[in-house]
Amino acid sequence: MTNRLRDAVSPYLRSHAENPVDWFSWGEEAFAEAERRQVPVLVSIGYSTCHWCHVMARESFSDPVLAEYLNANFVAIKVDREEHPDVDSSYLAAAGVFTENLGWPLNVFVTPQGRTFFAGTYWPPQPVAGHPSFRQVLDAVLEAWTDRRGSVEDNAERVVAALAAQGRHARGVLPGPSEFSAVVDELLAYEDTEFGGFGGAPKFPTAPVLLFLLERGSVGDSDALALASRTLKAMAASDLRDPVEGGFFRYSTMRDWTEPHYERMLYDNALLLRAYVRLEQLRPGSALPTIEGVASFLLTVLRLPAGGFASGQDSESTVDGKRVEGGYYALDAAARAGQTPPALDEKVLTGWNGLAIEALALAGFALDRLEWIEGARGAADYLIEHHLLAGDTLLRASIDGRVSTATATLEDYGMLAAGLLRLATATGESRYATIARSLVDTSMAASAPAPFGVPGGADPVLASRGLALEVDPSEGAYPSGLSAMAGAALDLYLLTAHAPYRQASIGAMELLGPLAVPRPIAFGGALAAASALGEAAGQLVIVTDDADAMTSVARRWFRSGAATAIVTRAQAAEFAEAGFELFEGRQAEAAYLCQDFVCRLPLTDAGELEVALAG
Repeated sequence: MTNRLRDAVSPYLRSHAENPVDWFSWGEEAFAEAERRQVPVLVSIGYSTCHWCHVMARESFSDPVLAEYLNANFVAIKVDREEHPDVDSSYLAAAGVFTENLGWPLNVFVTPQGRTFFAGTYWPPQPVAGHPSFRQVLDAVLEAWTDRRGSVEDNAERVVAALAAQGRHARGVLPGPSEFSAVVDELLAYEDTEFGGFGGAPKFPTAPVLLFLLERGSVGDSDALALASRTLKAMAASDLRDPVEGGFFRYSTMRDWTEPHYERMLYDNALLLRAYVRLEQLRPGSALPTIEGVASFLLTVLRLPAGGFASGQDSESTVDGKRVEGGYYALDAAARAGQTPPALDEKVLTGWNGLAIEALALAGFALDRLEWIEGARGAADYLIEHHLLAGDTLLRASIDGRVSTATATLEDYGMLAAGLLRLATATGESRYATIARSLVDTSMAASAPAPFGVPGGADPVLASRGLALEVDPSEGAYPSGLSAMAGAALDLYLLTAHAPYRQASIGAMELLGPLAVPRPIAFGGALAAASALGEAAGQLVIVTDDADAMTSVARRWFRSGAATAIVTRAQAAEFAEAGFELFEGRQAEAAYLCQDFVCRLPLTDAGELEVALAG
C-alpha cells in the first residue's frame, strides 16, 4: 500500500499516514482511481486540533479489518479543512441535505465524479443509542451503490443542481439603521442573561457578532455596546479562557461556559483580541488584562520560530504518561513546566495569519505596545516573502518552508490585505499598504459573479466537476472571504479616495445583506462590514515626529467606517507619493480630521482634538 500522506504539508494528513486505510490526498488521482475501479469515494474532512477527528481515527481508521473492507470497496480521500476550505465549504453545503448536525469529522460519500449522495459526521465503531456504527454505514452505502446505482447517481445530480440554484444569490439593498436596530434587538433576545453569550449549549464565542455589536456601539447604539460588553466580560471570567497562558478555547460544551473543548484556534484568538481592544477603546479600563493575555498567547504559544503563526493548538496532550483532553490546562504554570504542551498545528495559513496581523497591529497601536506591532510585522514579512508570488497571487499554506498545493481562497486575499493595511497605519510604513492595494486590485480584476474573485479561479478539482460554489457566503466563527474583502476594500478607500473600492465593497454586501439580516448570529462579519459602509467615511491622521498628547487621543479613537493613522512627516510624504490621497499635503505637524475626505483646519491641541472627535 502506497503511503501518500507521509510527506503532506498538513499535520492532520500526516497524523493519518500510518493508518491501514489506503488514503489519497485531495486531487485528481483519487477520482481517476475511483473511475477506473467504478467504486464510490469517501471524502473524510477534518483538522489537526479536532478532538472527534482523532477519536474516529483511533477507533475506525486504525482498525485493520475495517480498513481492509474500506480499501476493497471505496477510494478514500483525507482532507484538511483548513488547508482546503473551499473543498470543505462545498461538501459541507452538500452534507446539509443529509444531516442537520454538521461538524467535523465530516464524512461524505460521493460518486467518481465528486457528486455527494450521502454524508454524516462522527460514526462510532459500534452502534450506540440508535446511531449506526461506521461499518454499518459503509455496508449501507455499498449496498445502495451496488444495487441502486442509477438512483444514487440521479440523486447526486439533483443535490448538485439544488446547491447550484442556492448559490445564485440575488443582490439586495445594503442594510440600513432600521435593519441594524432590528438585528441588535434579535441578538438581545438571544442573549443568555444568566451566563452571558448567545443561546445554550454548546456555546461559542461568536467573535464576528461581537465585532458587529462594537461597530454599532461606536456610532451610538448603547444597547449594542452593552450587550458586547456583558458578553466579553462573561467570557473573560469563564472557563472558556485559559487563565495561565491567556488564550481562549474554541467553545464550551455547557451553557455556563464550563467544560470547554480545549483546542485553541488562531482565528478565535485573533478576532477576540480585536474585540477586546475595541471594547477598551470604547470603555477604557474594561479589558486590559484580557488583551494582555490574548496577545501574549499569540506571541508566545502560537508564534513559530521560522515566522508566522500556527493555525491552532491541540485539545489533547500527554500528562504524566496518559493521553487526556484538557489535562494540561487543568495544571498551573509551575506544573505545566514539567509537561509537554499540546501539539501545535504548525501550518501557516495566509488568511488566518492576516487576522493575527490585524489584531496585533491594532492592539499595539491602540495601547502603544511596540512589541505587539513588531509581532504583527514579523508575520507580515514572513508571508510577503514566502506566500506572495509574482503577479500578486498568494499561496494558501506552508509548513517548515514547504508549500501546499492548495489553492489560495478569497479569505486569504481579504484577511491578509486587511492585516497589512492595519499594519501600515500602525507603523507608518506605506509598503504594507501598497502590497494590500495590489492584493485587492488583483481580486477585483478576477471578480465574477461577485465583486471580488480569486486569481486563477476556484480549486481546480472542484471547478472541473462543477462543484465549486459560485459565491460562498458561509461564515460564523470568522468572516467569509467576501466579507473580509469588503472590509479590506473599504479600508483601502478610506486611504485612497478611490471610489471603485467602496463600490466593490457595497456590491459584496448587497449580496450578503439579504442573508445576514435574517440570521445575524451566523453573519457577524458581513454585518460588521455593512455597518462600516453605512457610516460617513471618517479619517484621522496625526503627523508628528514625536509622540505627544494628540497621539494618545488618536490611539483611543474608534468609530465604525473610520480610519486612524499616526505618521511622521517623511512617512506622510511616502504615503502620498505611493498614491494614498489621504496623506497628500500633510507636512505640518498637526491632527487632520476629515469626513468624506473634506478636512477641518489642522488641530495642534489635544483638548481641541478630543472635542472635535466627540462632536
